[in-house]
Amino acid sequence: MPCLIAQDFRALAPKWGFAPGSGCVRFLQESVARPSHPAKEEEEPVWYDEVTRSSRPTPRKARPSRAAGLGDNELLAVILGHGFWASSAINVANDVVRGVHGLTRQSQGELRRLKGIGAVKASQILAAVELGRRTLLRAPERREQLGSPRDVASYLLPRYGARAVEQFGIVLLDTKHRVLKTTVLSVGILDASVVHVREVFREAAGGGAAAIVLFHNHPSGDPTPSGEDAALTARLVEAGRVMGIDVVDHLVLADARYCSFKEMGRL
Repeated sequence: MPCLIAQDFRALAPKWGFAPGSGCVRFLQESVARPSHPAKEEEEPVWYDEVTRSSRPTPRKARPSRAAGLGDNELLAVILGHGFWASSAINVANDVVRGVHGLTRQSQGELRRLKGIGAVKASQILAAVELGRRTLLRAPERREQLGSPRDVASYLLPRYGARAVEQFGIVLLDTKHRVLKTTVLSVGILDASVVHVREVFREAAGGGAAAIVLFHNHPSGDPTPSGEDAALTARLVEAGRVMGIDVVDHLVLADARYCSFKEMGRL
């Protein structure tokens, strides 16, 4: 549209009394020729030669994940968020990595001596370092190991033995029969409970279980398995063989008592 207007103006200029080379015509021609948005200046390249080898980014294709593949300076740039008027975040991060020997031993005052690092950014760096330290020092949570039906009963009875409504669930176990997760899959009314095989093994496979324990409670207070309980157990054991997930036991809970299919020799 601006070019069309300029052509029309040049054609009509003599009729309006403007000379072809007048200042108005030249100004309009220059305005049309000038780009509406000035070209962005090329960003200053980031030189990694001066950065420690451990901080250099790995090739993009070789990175298992975005964060895991970043160099120390790139991770630090993410924490900083942005640089300042004279330097980008990656350049500030390069200065920090170059100029600070061991971030874990630096104080806020020492960090603030670097250009682009004020009180806020120094606090962000120290907070990230402290979070990493606590993650390393935190002991992994001990997972309970269920090596026998009695262990399983001790684990499940306080949680589900006295429920007023029948519930069916599974305990997900790893290869050493340590508890990964306990999930209730079906909640019935009194003694009615509907269980789908696909739901059981979808949950087990999704949770990375090597084995599972089936359980349900009898609100009546009698833990004796019914015929339906036995049929369900057989169906799930067979499906477990197909899926490669071992069904190690099925416990029927009732208040402080239980029945184990494994102890009864029915599994």
